[in-house]
Amino acid sequence: MRAPTKRFDGRAEAYARFRERYDPAIVLPRLRAWCGLTPEWLVADVGAGTGMLSEVFLANGNRVIAIEPNAEMRAACERELGEETRLEVREGTAEATELESASVEMVSVGRALHWFDVERAMAEFRRVLKPKGWFVSVACGHDEKGSPQNEELTALFRSQMPAGTMKQVRDAYDRLPEHFAGGEYRQEEIGGEMQVGWEELHGLAISMSVAPLEDAERLAEFERALRRLFERYESGGVVSFGTRYWINAGRFGEQESS
Repeated sequence: MRAPTKRFDGRAEAYARFRERYDPAIVLPRLRAWCGLTPEWLVADVGAGTGMLSEVFLANGNRVIAIEPNAEMRAACERELGEETRLEVREGTAEATELESASVEMVSVGRALHWFDVERAMAEFRRVLKPKGWFVSVACGHDEKGSPQNEELTALFRSQMPAGTMKQVRDAYDRLPEHFAGGEYRQEEIGGEMQVGWEELHGLAISMSVAPLEDAERLAEFERALRRLFERYESGGVVSFGTRYWINAGRFGEQESS
């Protein structure tokens, strides 16, 4: 199994083109209400990938430091958002951002949370956040359940996952409230729908870390199974999937004196 920082080698182009984008109209009102987010805040977007969550904060008028360990994803972020003067793209990890202590008002994380050493990452986020600063996790994608096509797509992706992957993902999100004991925590899930043609579904699937790009035989089998799924549920050239946002915001409690 590849190291987390290498899992998206060869996927950046498909990720930038086909992965579900974050909707500022969904994300920003909640962060303004929960956290008091203003355009004056400096946001560190950690595990920024191609910059999709950074886009949301740029739309709010924020300055953003996008921190991403994978060189291909960083390059894609610079291509996608390179004209944004309020964006700075840096190499770094969640566990070692290289940011100055108490330097940002918000740390944001998109779909990368489960790739982190979460305990070490949270200690790093506490270090770089200003007093009363906020951590935000925003994930969106197809819902695991809710319709036969959603459940079959979930099963296809899981068939490619190494043992223990789903537990790692669930633990990362389920345990989030624990890190903010004594502080503040907000959470909301929002359902929706997306309609995708074959090119979009194929591109989305190839952008996933589970797609077996390194094994031609397994990749061909994966693509055939995906095509069968599409043909089974296609209507008018598209398949409809239920989607879900998971938005979490936390503010750390005061650290105990040593």
